Amino acid sequence: MLDIKFVRENPDAVDAAMANRQTSWDREHFFALDEERRSVIAEVEQLQATRNAESKKIGELMREGKRDEAEAAKEAVRRVNEQIEGLANRRSALDSEVADFMAHLPNIPCPATPVGKDESENPERRRWGTPRDFAAEGFEAKPHWDLGTDLGILDFDRGSKLSGARFTVLAGAGARLDRALQNFFLNTHLERGFKEFIPPVIVNREIMYGTGQLPKFEDDAYHTGEDQFLIPTAEVALTNLHAGEVLDAKELPLRYTAGTPCFREEAGSAGRDTRGIIRQHQFTKVEMVKFATPEQSDDELESMTAEAEYILQQLGLPYRVISLCTGDLGFSARQTYDIEVWLPSYNSYKEISSCSNCGDFQARRANIKYRDPENFKGTRFVHTLNGSGLPTGRTMAAIMENYQNADGSITVPEVLRPYMGGMEVIR
Repeated sequence: MLDIKFVRENPDAVDAAMANRQTSWDREHFFALDEERRSVIAEVEQLQATRNAESKKIGELMREGKRDEAEAAKEAVRRVNEQIEGLANRRSALDSEVADFMAHLPNIPCPATPVGKDESENPERRRWGTPRDFAAEGFEAKPHWDLGTDLGILDFDRGSKLSGARFTVLAGAGARLDRALQNFFLNTHLERGFKEFIPPVIVNREIMYGTGQLPKFEDDAYHTGEDQFLIPTAEVALTNLHAGEVLDAKELPLRYTAGTPCFREEAGSAGRDTRGIIRQHQFTKVEMVKFATPEQSDDELESMTAEAEYILQQLGLPYRVISLCTGDLGFSARQTYDIEVWLPSYNSYKEISSCSNCGDFQARRANIKYRDPENFKGTRFVHTLNGSGLPTGRTMAAIMENYQNADGSITVPEVLRPYMGGMEVIR
């Protein structure tokens, strides 16, 4: 959530930010609401002062034996209380309207985020690895959905039978590979300074609100009840571990990780990635979350992105890193790097990790602050960051396609073999 004081004092900057995001905000409505709310607050304060003065007068009049005048003063206090009650109801309604308005405003991109209209204007930052030339090796590469079906490790028909479209059953070596990837990801993060959690996958409404999934994206979430939801990513749970808390600056940055099932209602939207396991309603993902001071967060975004890159390098998967432009930036982010892995079936790179610095946007919603008495009085909001490190499904698809052999088998990357019981090839 944006700082309402910043919005009030810098409407032109908000105009520019929303225009760069290819969206808009109702500036006039915001100021009309804000002005009325402040006017109501001022009127209530004035009425409270009047009530206090009249109440004080009642006691004096009673002591002086002026009962008629005292009764008149009591009636005046009663009328003032009625006015205050009516205004309190109006203020409550205005508070809700202002809060709802602010909850729908996306984060303001930071200066490092390139300006652009959509994903076609995301600049590439770097590449790693060289895609295989299967033609030079004398065979035509298969897509992972064919490889998996032929090997009996991906069962799309039974997934559909059990749960409908965009669900897949992993079988045999496919199930083992998914589990191996999750363990490899988590162990790598732990060795490099992250702390592991196993959070619930069902969270309350305010938890979804805290990271920006609600209210804007409620239709994309899986409801388990009126006020509970299946998490779309472990970011939701990990970030809210410190909701309503004040952290110590000496402990920052905090680096957390978790591997969880994730659930996304919108997985099949717009007919994208309709084949295979790239876009599923349920998938496993290892997530990274960080809490940092404003001075630390830019460097922590770079190191988080490097963490995801390191895993892809250990797996020997070619990838590229792009910066999301303002028109493609996520709702809560102020800056984002996407890492895209090479998939032969697409003959292009596809997103496998998204690493974002949200600044204090989520911390304001979840009320996560820190204190640093050596540098300032009171408390300030922390910066939160999140990134995929990595999703097992998309990583499995990339391994299957990039490590396939002419006979339809799949070579297991060397770093995964200890997690696969020494298995070198999936046949």
